[in-house]
Amino acid sequence: MSRSPLIARTVPTLRSAVDNLRKRKATIALVPTMGALHDGHVSLVRLARRRASRVVVSIFVNPTQFAPTEDFGAYPRTWKADLAKLAAEDVDIVWHPGAEAMYPEGFATRIVPEGPALAGLEDRFRPHFFGGVATVVGKLFTQCRPDVAIFGEKDFQQLRVVAQMARDLDLGVKVIGSRTVRERDGLAMSSRNVYLSPQERQTATTLYRAMKDSAGRIRVGEEVAAAMARGAAMITAAGFELDYFEVRHAATLAPVISRKDGPLRILVAAKLGTTRLIDNIAV
Repeated sequence: MSRSPLIARTVPTLRSAVDNLRKRKATIALVPTMGALHDGHVSLVRLARRRASRVVVSIFVNPTQFAPTEDFGAYPRTWKADLAKLAAEDVDIVWHPGAEAMYPEGFATRIVPEGPALAGLEDRFRPHFFGGVATVVGKLFTQCRPDVAIFGEKDFQQLRVVAQMARDLDLGVKVIGSRTVRERDGLAMSSRNVYLSPQERQTATTLYRAMKDSAGRIRVGEEVAAAMARGAAMITAAGFELDYFEVRHAATLAPVISRKDGPLRILVAAKLGTTRLIDNIAV
């Protein structure tokens, strides 16, 4: 039978709960989320359980990573359903702060990441984004003091940015990526999928099919540029407004020319109607 997790809404409450776990020699895994939990998030929690004896899940819709034109106000918030999912997975602590706890009056410090945060992918279209992510994740790491933190590979550039930050700032947290969880037709699970109309939902699978097609062509020896051009054409022909469709070095996110340039990752971002989707796969 599942038990209800402790819900912490202030930093002192959270730290007291974490201290109690540490006194019992617990190892702690953190799963940072913005709520609206789906099976992809549940897979992160299950991996966290395998990597540590206690699990903390944060639910915080972070305003600093949204531009004024983006969907902060409309972002799905499903607290009761989220809590039920986490209770079913025997999560130990849910860290659910308000904005006033994360960014109290007078807050004036921000982390400005470079390296993979300036790869020319998401940062070209959302220049504010990784500063907001790095700052809030840096706070989450110092608040929760986990041994490991679990992030989904769907946000691949974000995963690289957070891992770099943890190393560079000696935060003592091992950042672990977890494979992207997909619907049966290949669409990556995302909280924003609820924005898609029924017709758009069918069309959205084109992203995965285009990535698979281009990856397959690269693997059998087709020139990278030609293989990627075919995939990009599939996406735009389906009605997407394409932001980027690129193959990069999987570790550094540096541009590549051929499959000999190292382990490769295809990354895509495109808008369908009013919904912007991102995804990636290994080549």
